Amino acid sequence: MAASALLRGNLYRALRSWSGSGATVVSGRGLSGCITRYQPSPWHSVPTSRKSLSTLSSITYRRYTTQTAESKEEEPAPHTIISDTENVQGVASKHEFQAETKKLLDIVARSLYSEKEVFIRELISNGSDALEKLRHKLLSQGSALPEMEIHLHTDPEKGTLTIQDTGVGMTQEELISNLGTIARSGSKAFLEALQNQTDSSGKIIGQFGVGFYSAFMVADKVVVYSQASEPGSPGYCWTSDGSGVFELAEASGVRAGTKVIIHLKDDCKEFASEDRVREVVTKYSNFVSFPVYLNGKRINTLQALWMMDPKEIGDWQHEEFYRFIAQAYDKPRYTLHYKADAPLNIRSIFYVPEMKPSMFDVSRELGSSVALYSRKVLIQTKATDILPKWLRFLRGVVDSEDIPLNLSRELLQESALLRKLRDVLQRRLIKFFLDQNKKDPAKYNKFFEDYGLFIREGIVTTQEQDVKEDIGKLLRFESSALPAGEQTSLSDYSSRLQAGSRNIYYLCAPNRHLAEHSPYYEAMKQKQTEVLFCYEQFDELTLLHLREFDKKKLISVETDIVVDHYKEDKFEDSRQASDKLSEKESEDLLAWMRNGLGSRVTNIKVTPRLDTHPAMITVLEMGAARHFLRTQQLAKTNEERAQLLQPTLEINTGHPLIKKLGQLKDTDQDLAKLLLDQIYENAMIAAGLNDDPRPMVGRLNELLTKALEKH
Repeated sequence: MAASALLRGNLYRALRSWSGSGATVVSGRGLSGCITRYQPSPWHSVPTSRKSLSTLSSITYRRYTTQTAESKEEEPAPHTIISDTENVQGVASKHEFQAETKKLLDIVARSLYSEKEVFIRELISNGSDALEKLRHKLLSQGSALPEMEIHLHTDPEKGTLTIQDTGVGMTQEELISNLGTIARSGSKAFLEALQNQTDSSGKIIGQFGVGFYSAFMVADKVVVYSQASEPGSPGYCWTSDGSGVFELAEASGVRAGTKVIIHLKDDCKEFASEDRVREVVTKYSNFVSFPVYLNGKRINTLQALWMMDPKEIGDWQHEEFYRFIAQAYDKPRYTLHYKADAPLNIRSIFYVPEMKPSMFDVSRELGSSVALYSRKVLIQTKATDILPKWLRFLRGVVDSEDIPLNLSRELLQESALLRKLRDVLQRRLIKFFLDQNKKDPAKYNKFFEDYGLFIREGIVTTQEQDVKEDIGKLLRFESSALPAGEQTSLSDYSSRLQAGSRNIYYLCAPNRHLAEHSPYYEAMKQKQTEVLFCYEQFDELTLLHLREFDKKKLISVETDIVVDHYKEDKFEDSRQASDKLSEKESEDLLAWMRNGLGSRVTNIKVTPRLDTHPAMITVLEMGAARHFLRTQQLAKTNEERAQLLQPTLEINTGHPLIKKLGQLKDTDQDLAKLLLDQIYENAMIAAGLNDDPRPMVGRLNELLTKALEKH
């Protein structure tokens, strides 16, 4: 394992070296027709932090990038609008931050954000915010749109990072209110003004007055040049070192929009590196709706597939997109592109991998591998709270404007809204799988074979009964009423029941042969009652947790179904009296057996349910008993097991072994005792309550020896 990790580390460094050289790897087939020049990038499933891949090699993963068929003209030569044209005019006026802002500055510098790199995300989001405002304003006026872009420039020598947009810009009053106070966040006020409008252009990414302060995590000083978009508006320079005071002065040479110059602290000079900034932008901001340039080169050339019309996306595009986000070689076996505006705004794509999940996928404690975006801005690379844990085998992305975020936008706030989103997605995915089953049952059965353990986990871990039953619709089993290999669902079983039937019966066994020859199945076969055959280890636990389905109880045929609770299932013994022990002989044998087995059983009785088997063990909840013994391992001896289980030994007085035992108890006590112990042990093994049969090997040898002595 250590060697494997080392090899992966070498591959990682090689890929990072490749990505740092600016190489772009394109799949052999290419992505022509998929990317448009001014559409944002697709998705980046794995965080491109310093510990993750920023580009994908042609051997390991496929790069999801190229130009569109409609845009085959040559990419424009690198250009930049960032230049030092601004000059401060006159004397700057000093202002103190609002009290709340001072507190926020301290919080931001210490603990608001988990990673310093997110300040780039926040400032790009603010730039996109400003561009969105300008676009809405000009469209409402019927005016033409100017170049709407975001530019970043790194200067390692000066130790600065500059972010400039061509958006709406700010007046002097707006600079004071937006950057000097928290209460009047620019975006917040803008959204309030648009709250009665339905135009999607009013959907703004974040709150300018909050995200802006993340710059002080890495900056000794922040300089902001801004000019409002109205013709003739003056430009201004805002400066602060984050100590509680900022200066404001008029400035010439300011371009309409906002320019933020960050003078980096000594320990944050990494953000003056072009490669490092590209890495962060690729991770968080690939999907903003405007072109993003770094040192004059366009860097967001990928497409957010989940925001597109599903009808416009081909299967091959989904395949490439899946390989990109899942870091996988295979293809998706299922794809769900789900969009909704009510009850919540949701834009999402989910993939089920073609490759069977590994034990790591099954056992890992983490939640889903689905990334969370809000208006195409990355919030979490692995949003563990967006889907229930049992759906963690999915790969994909969820984008919702309605999700409740904390101040730093890095963490979800548990709320009724988030629970509603989780519930909506879960139900939609369940419906999707049911639809796939109707469309191609054979393909779905293969999916269930590979991913059934996750579905069973969903039933065991879910609290709400209605949700359990919804997930239960996805279960598949063989049935005694169907040929071997053919599977059925609980819904289909329920639909085949006669009117008035209130139970769904099942039997857990390693395979069909053992199920059909189980002593517990004999009576059900005699009554021609359909029984579901459950072969997987966790089927039993799953059905115990499900308890009922479609208002019908789930009953294990191994349960003592002749107790009062199930009187409707009484069985009639059709055998002739001469074929079995008489009532007096049976009573004498039962008394002798109770004395011989002692505390190992709670009760011994005659049963009409058996035909070809001499005896069987029953407990009220066989499945629960088996699971308890398997997991707790508290009972080691037969007496300890009996004390926990309180088992009943049911005997078939028409079976040759039982009739012979009735004779031997009077003629050969030693042999009779060996036979009794063996009948009991056999019944315990058949019930799955004795996982170590080795102690009885000596008894079997003795029985064989005595049998040979008789001949």
